[in-house]
Amino acid sequence: MVKCGKNFNIFGIETESIMNNLIGTYECKVDTKGRLMLPSSLKKQMLPTLEEGFVLKRSVFQPCLELYPMSQWNLLMDKMNGLNRFSKKNNDFIRKFSAGVRVIDVDTNGRLLIPKDLIGFAGIEKEIVVSSAINIVEIWNKDKYESVISDSEGFAELAEDVMGNDND
Repeated sequence: MVKCGKNFNIFGIETESIMNNLIGTYECKVDTKGRLMLPSSLKKQMLPTLEEGFVLKRSVFQPCLELYPMSQWNLLMDKMNGLNRFSKKNNDFIRKFSAGVRVIDVDTNGRLLIPKDLIGFAGIEKEIVVSSAINIVEIWNKDKYESVISDSEGFAELAEDVMGNDND
């Protein structure tokens, strides 16, 4: 985890919190009960957040799962709580965004249990990839992850579109 002492704008919210920047991609295995042993390197980075717990949810854009440290989840919920619930579009978004969301704890052995419905959504099998995504962790079926990552031409274009015209 990288700690920075300056303010950040996360999901449109100005915060003075310490920003969690997780680093690493790990090939892991899930047992038949859906338990994932967090890689020790990742667990060390997440030590300050292990006790507060996590939220596990479906990704909006990819067939993977997203693991949010509770502090990051709470920042996101603060933003979503500001949405007008009398707008059908907002209500539909909130419902779909929060479908299947679970509070997850890491047990004393460093494992977390992935619920069966989320295993089904992400196509999780024995071989998986756990990958940092700045302040959250993505959990992927290994083959799906490799397929998404292997598109280097598409990534070059995406990098240019997203980062190439940054005038900040």
